[in-house]
Amino acid sequence: FPSLCRVAMCVGKCSRIVGPCLLVLGTLSVAANILLLFPGGSSKYLAEGHISKHAKAMPGIWGGGIAVSTAVSTASFLVCLWSREEGMEQVAPLHPPSTFSFPQLALLGAAACFVLSGVGLTNGPLCFYNTSEHGHGHGTLWGYPFLDTGSQELDARTENYLHDRHTWSICLEPAGVVAWNVVLFSLLLLVSATEMVLASLQILNGCLGCLCGFCEGK
Repeated sequence: FPSLCRVAMCVGKCSRIVGPCLLVLGTLSVAANILLLFPGGSSKYLAEGHISKHAKAMPGIWGGGIAVSTAVSTASFLVCLWSREEGMEQVAPLHPPSTFSFPQLALLGAAACFVLSGVGLTNGPLCFYNTSEHGHGHGTLWGYPFLDTGSQELDARTENYLHDRHTWSICLEPAGVVAWNVVLFSLLLLVSATEMVLASLQILNGCLGCLCGFCEGK
């Protein structure tokens, strides 16, 4: 069955391409989330507990990082074992776990990272800000200034803070925390979205491998 052999070769090549890409993205996700814990490169605010709750949830580490990297590493190992076999008889027994378990784990981890990063970007950073600018009295406190503007709808509030950089100066500490938060959470969104696409391709790729092995077995 020459056509089946060509499909099998394509499946193996796709796995060898998608896997390393996901590993790189997983590493980037972990790095971005770690940076979120150190606004401005300072460990002071982490020690004091003044870090956004969505950054402390670390979706980029356990979701877009560990879950994706672990799933890809295990699946790639199984594909490597399969690709070294001389015949097609090993396709069916080795592909089901890598097809239906590990890429799905990567997809779920990336999806969780995407959702939590989106919420973190929407709510804005935790910072030390002047409450008088929101009409909540006078003084300063630690909070979420872009979340505490209760007079506005959520969509309008998010759009205003993301598109109006003049409002970013409301945060007094940590210095530049709004830009830090926006850039890194946006990066996590982009990375996790790419991971979801690649994990979906890996699932489809594995399904073709299973079908190829099943047909060859017949």
